[in-house]
Amino acid sequence: MPATKFICPDGRQVDIKKCLQKCINAQRCMFLPTLRAIAQSLDRGIKDPTVTELLCGVRETYLKKTTEYAIRPHDQLYAIHGSAVHTINEGYTEGNILSEERIYDDITSGKFDLYGQIIDLNDKTLGDYKVTSSYKLMRALGYYKVDIETEEIYKSGLRKGQRKTRKEWRTDGVRYLFDWAVQLNYYRMLLENKGFKVERMEVQAMCRDYSLRIAAERNIRKPVYVIHINNISDRWIKLYMNTKAERLNLSLKRGLMPEICTSRERWKNRKCAEYCAVADNCTFGRLVKNQIKAAA
Repeated sequence: MPATKFICPDGRQVDIKKCLQKCINAQRCMFLPTLRAIAQSLDRGIKDPTVTELLCGVRETYLKKTTEYAIRPHDQLYAIHGSAVHTINEGYTEGNILSEERIYDDITSGKFDLYGQIIDLNDKTLGDYKVTSSYKLMRALGYYKVDIETEEIYKSGLRKGQRKTRKEWRTDGVRYLFDWAVQLNYYRMLLENKGFKVERMEVQAMCRDYSLRIAAERNIRKPVYVIHINNISDRWIKLYMNTKAERLNLSLKRGLMPEICTSRERWKNRKCAEYCAVADNCTFGRLVKNQIKAAA
């Protein structure tokens, strides 16, 4: 089931329908049309799990489908910003370009953003829009810093006699693209099963905090990057997604809580602590939050 409540800036929870009818505070936290758009984005009316849902932890998706939960409207703003980007670009997809089409197979369904002549006028490219943070973009691009020795020497202190160092960026690091790569490769499989040849896959990533100093500190120098996605074995992609779909469907059928999300899916517990909408409905999520409170 979709989220049923909004969390106000003061921490109070209010039923979404009641919020849209009348604000419980002296002044709304944002315009009513924006709140309506956020509410609409929470329920796409798709019963079976989608590709994006299967990319999340099985327990997270299970709890979102079976329990009531509350979300902060401010946390959803980037999601509707992404939808707005899709809508704006969709108006300029004339020619041999398909956009915003949902395709189904026996495991799941996916709605790709763009396919066709999106890079050149003679290609068959699968493209995806992403609105993301400079931190995630830095990791996706494989950027990292190394210490380079200089000619200067420390003349005092614990490091007396040692060479001073300076930080220098490298761009050949590990590219953390797992979710994007699995998502686009599954879209590629869906398209190819319908007879559409995919010659390459690209992500157009827009940095939402590009204008801030923190982005420059992460070596993000442009507001938009086009990132190439490599092919992954069809057999592996299908096995991975089928396994997650089977675990989710079995849990839904039996009404049993799935195992906790993997460390990668939990972002090493950071998602549980700050970003998972159903963390309060999850025993592990509550444990992580309580540990943080106890340490504060």
